[in-house]
Amino acid sequence: METQPGAKPYVLTIAGAVCWGLIGLFIAPLYARGFTAWDVVAIRGILSFVFLFAIMMLFFRDQLRTRIKDHLIFASAGIFSLALFNYFYFEVFSRSSLSLAVTLLYTGPIFVMVLSRIFFKEPLTTRKVLALASAIVGCALVVRLLPLGSESIPSKTLFMGILSGFCYALYSVFTKPITKRYSALTITTYTFFYMALFMSMTSDVWRKVDTFQHVDVWIAALLLALVSTVAAYVLYTSGLKYLEAGKASILATIEPIVAVVVGVLFLGDQLLPLQLVGIALVLYSAILIVGRKVKNGKTCKRN
Repeated sequence: METQPGAKPYVLTIAGAVCWGLIGLFIAPLYARGFTAWDVVAIRGILSFVFLFAIMMLFFRDQLRTRIKDHLIFASAGIFSLALFNYFYFEVFSRSSLSLAVTLLYTGPIFVMVLSRIFFKEPLTTRKVLALASAIVGCALVVRLLPLGSESIPSKTLFMGILSGFCYALYSVFTKPITKRYSALTITTYTFFYMALFMSMTSDVWRKVDTFQHVDVWIAALLLALVSTVAAYVLYTSGLKYLEAGKASILATIEPIVAVVVGVLFLGDQLLPLQLVGIALVLYSAILIVGRKVKNGKTCKRN
């Protein structure tokens, strides 16, 4: 019978989510220097592609070979997922807070499960539904969307946040069919190529090159590209290669937990009891997805 992959894909997926959770530390300084959300998306896309392409040319040049017809998938993932979900995500962050932006982004697993069921015929098991519900409720508690009335969300901000979740879900849906054909680096590099190309043509970031004379701008931009982009996407895509899209997406819900912890450690935020409950629920959802522990190199059967 078909068995689950080992623990490594789960670790890779969670590690990618941790890198994403640090993103607020790198975006805030760019906003402070006058960059818009669309500008920040451009900076992220362009610098990330430069680093990815350099890595590929130096160490994995043979992996740059692709099928021409697959570039429609790369372009779709780069533009309709990466560029748009980043914009909506950053825009919500600029209008409210990182915690709220992350929570609304994580309506994504709902869309991933629905779309994966439609396109990939992935089974919607009781364990998945329970894990998803636990993750969503946990995220809502962490950012104080629950109890109801704790936060007041403008309808436009809420709509943009849900759009960020939908576009985020499209990344898993678009790239899943080609994960068996290409490495994580290949997929990430080409999707960011099309994102960078699209953002270069549509943003005003080139008119703000003088702002890059400030050291803090370079530091924030480089960390945004290297940590919360290159490392995050390579790790996540590596996990996705061996996991169902729905499972990988739910595991990545540890991102808002990291965002809250960053706030506590570096921004002086304090955790309330209900937020601790939310953290426990999100971690529980990850345990449900992973299933029983892997012992002596053997894996449990797939649900």
